[in-house]
Amino acid sequence: MKDKSIREKVIGGLFWRLCERIGAQGVSFIVSIILARLLTPNDYGLIALTMIFISISNVFVQSGFGNALIQKKDADDTDFSSVFYFNVIISISLYIFIFLISPLIANFYNRNDLTHVMRLMGLSILIYGVNNIQRAYVSKTMQFKKFFYSTLVGTILSGIVGVIMAFKGFGVWALVSQYLTNTVVDTCVLWFTVKWRPKKLWSFERLKQLYSFGWKLLMSSFIDTVYNNMYDLLIGRIYNSAILGLYNKGSQFPSLIVTNINEPIQSVLLPALSQEQDDKERLKSMVRRSIVTSSFFIFPMMVGLAAIAKPLVIILLTEKWLGCVLFLQISCVTLVFWPIHTSNLQAINAIGRSDIFLKLEIIKKILSIAALIISMPFGIYVMVIGRAFVSLVCTVINAFPNKKLLGYSFVEQWKDIAPYLLLSLIMGVGVLSVELLKLNSYITLLIQIPVGVIIYFALSYILKFECLTYLLSILENKFNLPTFALNLFKIKNN
Repeated sequence: MKDKSIREKVIGGLFWRLCERIGAQGVSFIVSIILARLLTPNDYGLIALTMIFISISNVFVQSGFGNALIQKKDADDTDFSSVFYFNVIISISLYIFIFLISPLIANFYNRNDLTHVMRLMGLSILIYGVNNIQRAYVSKTMQFKKFFYSTLVGTILSGIVGVIMAFKGFGVWALVSQYLTNTVVDTCVLWFTVKWRPKKLWSFERLKQLYSFGWKLLMSSFIDTVYNNMYDLLIGRIYNSAILGLYNKGSQFPSLIVTNINEPIQSVLLPALSQEQDDKERLKSMVRRSIVTSSFFIFPMMVGLAAIAKPLVIILLTEKWLGCVLFLQISCVTLVFWPIHTSNLQAINAIGRSDIFLKLEIIKKILSIAALIISMPFGIYVMVIGRAFVSLVCTVINAFPNKKLLGYSFVEQWKDIAPYLLLSLIMGVGVLSVELLKLNSYITLLIQIPVGVIIYFALSYILKFECLTYLLSILENKFNLPTFALNLFKIKNN
């Protein structure tokens, strides 16, 4: 009965998280296409430079306490209120710091306009101080429908603001306004829909308990964020903001796909795994399901996106963005194995081993920085190819501890996902071969997408891939609508 209840919560939470990501990111995608046509790579590069420092600051706002609250089985109002007040103090301090150093950063990049952009964008740090605890509470209680409303409303309103300002010729300020509007609206909607409010409760002892788990996640997140933004920092400094804009736009498409599939699964996975942290067999089963399900979707999408990159960029962004095509394709390789990374790390977090999490992060970043130093003299493309190679190596590093902790080794994980990877590569060859017809970009893309979908799902059906059967059964149970495809699977399996 307990297993059924948890399973229903996980599937229900996953459903709403997927609806949230698909709905919000669908709107965001359309808005980004409009803005990319109206704005320049230089405008996007300026925002990317600013986000380096905003992202690093937000790591300290989160402080690892959010995940610590989710992981703690008996977290109460004293825990949540103490963390809330602590976060508010930290966010105010960080904004003052960002405000003061903005001129120095602008001088470093030789961009005087960066000062005002950074000071205005930095206001989001204050908002995240409140938003972080709201999101932790919603995740802890698995009320994921709340995320659907807050994210969707914030994305729609901010998109309208950004597009109007871009049409009016405000340039980079359209992107600044869009970002801040999204953050404010998302937080306000959560504040009015979530019943939890901070109470007049404070406990240093509770903070110390949470910090004993959270500080390792804080350091891990800090190391990871600094490393992830290191490429932006170096590209912006060594080259220029226009090249940085192309690099960021190339990374945006694959990141959009991976985030929208992987993030809902992982956000539901941590609280679900935390509830089962004492049952190692159950944990292994849930982690395996997460890896296989994520891979089933992400592998074909990354391979397919790399195959259709050129006509897609020409049609959606126009030829002024053609310089981002190779960045996009390399980014697909970098992110294709992300489900293995995150699922393994969430399992480690769920059983309270943030010490292992931190050690893994240090090892990976030492390797990553070494690869960056070695590749830098050979140019920007070798730098990003090196990053893709390191990402592949890191899948082995992240999976290694779970051989002992869960009895789920890297070799076993690869056996689980190898069929989906092989099928995706076959699909990619089929999609790429359409370009041999030498048709215009519109017709090429219109042929490539259905060809890829048909090849992948037809072969999944013929080969009786277990993941497809599982997903169809969930749809049948969720909506009480037996599908023709599922009935065919039952007949073939019998």
